[in-house]
Amino acid sequence: MPIAQNPLSVEVTLPREDVALLTVEGYLDVDTATEFQHHLANQLHHGRRHFLLDMSAVPFMDSSGMNIILRVYQEARDLPGSVHIISPAPAVRRILDLTGVSITVPVSQSVEEALALVDGQQATDGAEPEA
Repeated sequence: MPIAQNPLSVEVTLPREDVALLTVEGYLDVDTATEFQHHLANQLHHGRRHFLLDMSAVPFMDSSGMNIILRVYQEARDLPGSVHIISPAPAVRRILDLTGVSITVPVSQSVEEALALVDGQQATDGAEPEA
């Protein structure tokens, strides 16, 4: 079995109990999207409601990656929760803008900026932001 030409690496950290930061590195395409989806599903299963997707090391993303982001966005919104894309590479940002995904899913320049948006959303949902 051939090894993937551009393997995907996903590192998950938890800045807060209900927030998962997924740092994605590599090509997010039809060959690697399933792995990305498994990481997100695992975090949903463990009760995370907010997903920060650091896409700064993703040089390419196709519709498979976009579909997964939109799917987790829908699931998180129903919790209620949120999805934030952090610092996408220029080619990925262009795809997000051309398809309108960046209008639906907030794009932040840093983890801190995304966490501030999470805090703002929790305040409007009536939940207290965690310290």
